[in-house]
Amino acid sequence: MSIAQTVSTDSGPTGLYQLIHQFYARQMRLLDDGRAEDWADTFTADGVFAANAFPQPVVGRAAVATAARAAVDDYARRGIQRRHWLGMLSIEPRSGEELLVSSYALVVETPRDGTPEIRSSSTCDDVLVHRDSVWLVKDRRIHRDDLPRP
Repeated sequence: MSIAQTVSTDSGPTGLYQLIHQFYARQMRLLDDGRAEDWADTFTADGVFAANAFPQPVVGRAAVATAARAAVDDYARRGIQRRHWLGMLSIEPRSGEELLVSSYALVVETPRDGTPEIRSSSTCDDVLVHRDSVWLVKDRRIHRDDLPRP
């Protein structure tokens, strides 16, 4: 029986929607708190992070960790705090233990002693898999609204 068949999709506290929403709340806090390697651990070993802002997808948890660490360190060096907000989640069960989760994403940047501003508006399309009682990102596609889609 698939995960989608065993877990309710209602918005109640035990529903699939709530579980996935909580996954994203934890995941984005890891990145925003500078815990790049822990954030990368929320991807499968062969996970993909692709964005229309990047020339090539980043493939594999280790490569995702390396790229995230470089970005986190750059923002810290420049005195910028980033916050990610994901909302308007749409969840579609796929085969087996996979879900397609689409959301809107806003990135807010606040320079030290500065004013917060929305840095980007994007859509995020994830394939999540349920393994060993945890959700992991198998494939993430980010499409920034200000850039052309491939």
